[in-house]
Amino acid sequence: MSSEGISAREVAMQIEPGAVLEGELVLPQGATALVLFAHGSGSSRHSPRNRFVAGELQMGGLGTLLFDLLTAEEEQIDRVTRHLRFDIGLLARRLAGATRWTLAQSELEGLRLGYFGASTGAAAALIAAAEHPRDVAAVVSRGGRPDLAGPALPRVTQPTLLIVGSRDFQVITLNEEALAQMNQRESRLEIVPGASHLFEEPGTLEQAAALARDWFVRYLAGPS
Repeated sequence: MSSEGISAREVAMQIEPGAVLEGELVLPQGATALVLFAHGSGSSRHSPRNRFVAGELQMGGLGTLLFDLLTAEEEQIDRVTRHLRFDIGLLARRLAGATRWTLAQSELEGLRLGYFGASTGAAAALIAAAEHPRDVAAVVSRGGRPDLAGPALPRVTQPTLLIVGSRDFQVITLNEEALAQMNQRESRLEIVPGASHLFEEPGTLEQAAALARDWFVRYLAGPS
């Protein structure tokens, strides 16, 4: 898909009193679905890995919304304290708030929604998905910590894809344990050969992005 068929703009989402989240909304022409990104600890909407994955999704005809889970003021505090990035409950509430903002936008009306979570953002995505079973249709986690979603896991009804690198040994185990707690039969774990936690090895991020694209195309862009 050429860039001529893609609309991109910056957004400022007022999701609760005193909390405005900055983001980038990209919609390919004719898109019928939108994927909201929940980045990992210490990251932002400018994450090169998430932006790479977003580009792959856009090429598949999917819209993307990358945004900061913390406000500008909170980011400044967190650079010193480093505690907000690990507040999974807060991150999940922010993602849920961004979902409500999305549903209220007339230009996005009718789009099927999905979540893409990385690292601790995966836990936030699963918690928010459990709270929005009718609004969110699919979830993908890359190098995620779904175990941190805790008691929300059995309440996740959406088809969920957990992507982990074969060299990320501890996280593989945590993902296996989390998957066993999910009730969704269509959820599964995909292990990318040769990849470590950050998918820095040649070709591994491309594999992860392709897996995410295919999952979302199947569950978001296909027949409802």
